[in-house]
Amino acid sequence: MSKRMIGVDVGGTFTDVFVLNEEAGTAAVAKVPTSRPDQSGGFLDGIGCEVKDLSEISVVVHGTTAGTNALLERKGAKTGVICTSGLRDVLEMRRRDRPRTWGLRGDFEPVVDRRNRLEVPERTLADGTIRTQVDLEAVRAAAEQLLENGCEAAAILFANAYANPENEAAAVAVLREVWPNAHVSASHEILPEIREFERFSTTALNTYLQPEISGYLGHLEGALHDVGFDGEFMIVQSNGGVMAVETACKMPVRTALSGPAAGVIAAGYIAGSAGFENVITGDMGGTSFDVSLIHEGRSILSPQTSIDFGMVVRTPMIEITTIGAGGGSIAWVDKGGLLNIGPESAGSNPGPVAYGLGNDRPTVTDANIVLGRIDPENPIGGKLERLDVEAASKAIDAHVGKPLCLTTLEAAEAILRVANSRMAGAIRLVGIERGFDPKRFAFMPFGGGGALHAGAVLAETGIERAIVPRYPGVTSAMGCVIADMRQDFVQTINTLVSTLDEAALTDFMQSHVDQGMALLDASKTKFDSRELSFELDMAYIGQTHTVPVPITIETVKGKVVPPTKAQIEEAFDATYQATFGRLLKNGVRRILNLRSAVTGKRPKFDLATLAPKSDAEVAPKAIRRVHFGSDWHDTEIYDRLILPVGAVIKGPAILTQPDTTVLIEPDLQGRVDSFGNTIIEKQEAVF
Repeated sequence: MSKRMIGVDVGGTFTDVFVLNEEAGTAAVAKVPTSRPDQSGGFLDGIGCEVKDLSEISVVVHGTTAGTNALLERKGAKTGVICTSGLRDVLEMRRRDRPRTWGLRGDFEPVVDRRNRLEVPERTLADGTIRTQVDLEAVRAAAEQLLENGCEAAAILFANAYANPENEAAAVAVLREVWPNAHVSASHEILPEIREFERFSTTALNTYLQPEISGYLGHLEGALHDVGFDGEFMIVQSNGGVMAVETACKMPVRTALSGPAAGVIAAGYIAGSAGFENVITGDMGGTSFDVSLIHEGRSILSPQTSIDFGMVVRTPMIEITTIGAGGGSIAWVDKGGLLNIGPESAGSNPGPVAYGLGNDRPTVTDANIVLGRIDPENPIGGKLERLDVEAASKAIDAHVGKPLCLTTLEAAEAILRVANSRMAGAIRLVGIERGFDPKRFAFMPFGGGGALHAGAVLAETGIERAIVPRYPGVTSAMGCVIADMRQDFVQTINTLVSTLDEAALTDFMQSHVDQGMALLDASKTKFDSRELSFELDMAYIGQTHTVPVPITIETVKGKVVPPTKAQIEEAFDATYQATFGRLLKNGVRRILNLRSAVTGKRPKFDLATLAPKSDAEVAPKAIRRVHFGSDWHDTEIYDRLILPVGAVIKGPAILTQPDTTVLIEPDLQGRVDSFGNTIIEKQEAVF
């Protein structure tokens, strides 16, 4: 019996499942409501829709928003910090920034209360010299005080521990002797990198998440094993790679934006297979619209991000811009008479008004239902027999129509125009405003609601075509199956190129390679290949901001062949010239950090597996009245999954499938390519 690979993405509204049986050349999808508060219910329900015997599964890969949600909702553990004397308030002072740039007021509470941030005597200098040995008895006393205060997790945050971790390592050893659980972190283990606040913040947030994420993943892993699963369980990281559950429990901060990152990985693979290397993705789920850019086949990684104001995480993450414009985002009129969308969402429970589960405020999905764009008799996600169009109409009329003196249809159209405008603004932010020509990019909408808004986004942004994946509603779940196993490392070097200790640099590189390869070896996954990549954060001396400089490194029998100083200088000059258009005459080059990545390339499945095998006649299964602009149009309804390769559908048309609805507006047309994607363009386009 052939084994199956399962990708599961748990979102705010739906849990999406992608099942791949590559040996048989088949794939299946499922979409079920996310269960709360125990997400394992929906997780197992989704898998059970397609796989009855879980012993048939070789690997389950999970994209999760549990970490992100815990940070945004401040639902992590009660955490304590033991830090160097004088640095108690680094987490609170941040970078002296403020929530509103032009405001004089603003509140911020770090995730660690001040009473649980305790100081101990110790001091390591920036060059790694230990001026004051750590007082281990003070550490022990601080740990006992934190336990007495009710803390569940604790972090050690010492000054300049990136340069020499000796004091911090001794302190964390004592802390682990005292602490009753494994929820302990030290900054040199999480982020051995210069800049106090970013290192402290990332480590504190990691510790804050440890009990929540390790408990969640442990419960989920146990639930899987209880129903017969004996394969490998892995988690998607925010960098688009996957990691073992054990690693995720130790470094849960790397799971922030895990689910959206999986979607971007899938989008890049799908678009590249279809011949598009430049893509802007738009993942529209129940609570948000997530936008990312893929340039020349590569997603853009950012070294740090802010999950919320003051909550800085410095770990490689795929750059994703998120706005509150999901299907469940609530439409409301403010005191000034302006129509707004989100950020509050109805989520999966109670969901849109049309779900009939108790919500009485209209959502973006309700507007699509009232305008006929979603079939009320066949809602996606299961468990609902039909949608209540009348209730959605009444809610739109009461909360938007009457306050703005609009008819119900005009109010529904207004809701979609505002939502589409916000989506287009996010796309312009990540693409056009960075200097990219929209005509060089395609738009890839996915998530449960993305394909309903593809035409409007094209019109708003000037992008000429959209690529709708075969299964857009479960693209992030598919990305879980596609993602490679990856481990990132960083180490501050902080030296001039001219005085670089090449042996020390080689030792750091080799240590990263050895650690990464050990993690790959521990996995049950078979890799097609293993790849190493290295970057140096560099700048001219006197500059604050660095540029990432890729360094080509060879290995001989697993041993790193170090770069020469001349090679490093040449690589920096090329990168700096490409970034800024000039070099600084007589500038002195400085290396700040070494960044390394060890990647195990997982086997990729042929997307042609997903292509329709049908040669059925291209014919609508029904005609429905759908509202566009100011008029109703007779709109042909097609079963998308049986449309043959090469089929061309002229708008207005709707393509239905279990995980989403694809809307082709009146002036557009869709073509089914050889991978089962639908390419949406202007009708006058020549194929």
